Amino acid sequence: MEFPVKTGAPASQKTACAILPVFEGRGLKGPAREVDLSCGGLLSQLLRSGDASAALGRSLLVPQLQGTAAERALLVGCGKQADFDAKRVRQVLSTATRRLRETGLKEATSYLTYTRHRGLNAYYAGRVTVEATRSAYYRFDELKTSSKAKDKLAKLAIAVADRRDTKEVRRGVHDGCAIAVGSDLARNLGNRPPNVCTPSHLAREARALGKRYENIEVTVLGQREMKRLGMGALLSVTQGADEPPKFIIVRYRGAGTRVAPVVLCGKGITFDTGGISLKPPAKLDEMKFDMCGAAGVLGTMAALGELQPNLNVIAIVPACENMPSGRASRPGDIVKTLSGQTVEILNTDAEGRLILCDALTYAKRFKPRYLLDVATLTGACVVAVGHLYTGLFSNDDQLADALLDAGKRSLDPAWRLPVDEEYGQSLKSQFADFANIGSRDAGASIAAQFLSRFVGDTPWAHLDIAGSAWTTGADKGATGRPVPLLTDFLLAL
Repeated sequence: MEFPVKTGAPASQKTACAILPVFEGRGLKGPAREVDLSCGGLLSQLLRSGDASAALGRSLLVPQLQGTAAERALLVGCGKQADFDAKRVRQVLSTATRRLRETGLKEATSYLTYTRHRGLNAYYAGRVTVEATRSAYYRFDELKTSSKAKDKLAKLAIAVADRRDTKEVRRGVHDGCAIAVGSDLARNLGNRPPNVCTPSHLAREARALGKRYENIEVTVLGQREMKRLGMGALLSVTQGADEPPKFIIVRYRGAGTRVAPVVLCGKGITFDTGGISLKPPAKLDEMKFDMCGAAGVLGTMAALGELQPNLNVIAIVPACENMPSGRASRPGDIVKTLSGQTVEILNTDAEGRLILCDALTYAKRFKPRYLLDVATLTGACVVAVGHLYTGLFSNDDQLADALLDAGKRSLDPAWRLPVDEEYGQSLKSQFADFANIGSRDAGASIAAQFLSRFVGDTPWAHLDIAGSAWTTGADKGATGRPVPLLTDFLLAL
């Protein structure tokens, strides 16, 4: 999809469809008013009759616009102009793209960000337009035998009133397209069924990044190499599965070798049955999404490959299945982690922290500037913050604030939760250094506290995406989060 930037009077811009904002208050404003004057007050008449409305979510397609260069117009309700920020732009664009899909149009021009709005500069006007439109048009149909959807928009022009904003809008378009590439990869990986998206499949997708971008290098370790290193916690999770595990390392080199990297660890459980601590059958199919942490960090690496920023980033993906069998780990087993610490497995369904603890220990060998892990880790996080926010835990206030700010800018929000030492008291074990589960209360913080024991003094953050990685219901599917948050955070560095 192309996103050219246009300048000039709205009424004189040739387009198949002009997407015009309608705000609350008396009369039309901005580009809608300019077009209305050229077409003899038709739009004002539709607003007065109630056919068009400023209410959020309302839209009206006007099939003919005599007196203007636009073939038709889509009037979209935007609420109060004072409240029209990046979040509202995304909401309104979702409404607009739904209507455009119905028409089958291949080209349109958006005037939603034609003039400046609260907290929405030229750069973010371009970026949010691209990300919202690409997200709205995303479809996962690669495994359907019917013909692929033909309703995709080929070109959405972004109109700007001030020519001086053109450069910044184009920069926003460039970054938005890169983030959309990463988000789409994360969605595709998450949506693929577990018989397709195996640990080996994740390794192949990672290697594909290395072929696509010359400054990305990929290494994949197998089970024998993991055993030689001493990754006892990770291997305890995969020992009941027939699918071989993979330990994937993706290096993006955008700065000198002396520049400390940011390391991203993504949980890659490609299917989670719970192991011997078997999960209930309801929504068990959604456990294919348990690798969305891995998908998120690989998507972020794809975005970096497109953007080519001046920094070094390493993604680490421990990938395996958690299956029950005669070889599977049992509650009561004790394993030795790569760090040398021992863990008593009291619940085999608390497996994400077991593969991540070895990944975090391995990551420390790169002496990272920051160490982040991303995981669909706990249902407790969903109970705490629902599906809107990603749970954020950190041992470093500066890092936490930077991630929270990136979440706000990227419309991929996070909420900080505590990870105090006291949360680790219920992890005590009579037989090992500690157990892999503790009290049911504050389960997300307890899981984060478990992970914190493997990072030492490294500035670290844990992103629990159990509530934000996918949606359920009629629109079930991976969201691509937290690719926007992570990419924004890295660009800010």
